[in-house]
Amino acid sequence: MSLAASASVSVRCILGIDPGLRVTGFGVIRVTGNTLDYVTCGCIRSNEGEMPDRLRVILTDLGEVIAQHHPTEVAVEKVFVNVNPQSTLLLGQARGAAISAAVLARLPVAEYTALQVKQAVVGHGKAAKEQVQEMVRRLLNLPGAPSPDAADALACAIAHAHGAQGLGGLRKSGFRVRGGRLV
Repeated sequence: MSLAASASVSVRCILGIDPGLRVTGFGVIRVTGNTLDYVTCGCIRSNEGEMPDRLRVILTDLGEVIAQHHPTEVAVEKVFVNVNPQSTLLLGQARGAAISAAVLARLPVAEYTALQVKQAVVGHGKAAKEQVQEMVRRLLNLPGAPSPDAADALACAIAHAHGAQGLGGLRKSGFRVRGGRLV
């Protein structure tokens, strides 16, 4: 590749976040052209203490991930409405702490539903956790499957990386996707 050609290839670093009050998954990937490279992933555990302390753990630990890996953008999974409204509210607070970490670092934040993430990574929105883990492992050439929460975060980053390509990119060019099919 010539020096001029290599200068035109942009490198994006995407932090994916799967927010949770007990466990928040995170995953960082680098995107160079059409190539996805795994950087890191893990889980932030905040299941001890009062609510403000738990939210502080999410905020500060994600702040450390951001400071260490310098992502250029963040993708966060949206909250779905749960059967239990109290659980939905608690999850929303954890999600707010995660988004706050990105906003404090002045990073752009994109949001995706679990359905969008699963469709982008597995091909259908009702994929099981194990299917998401396996596809993340394959797409990033990992030796083993990441934990479910870390895999969901990496899947969110992958969905964001492919947001301007594939079916998502076709919507901008006059095509629409309905029921997983082009129309």
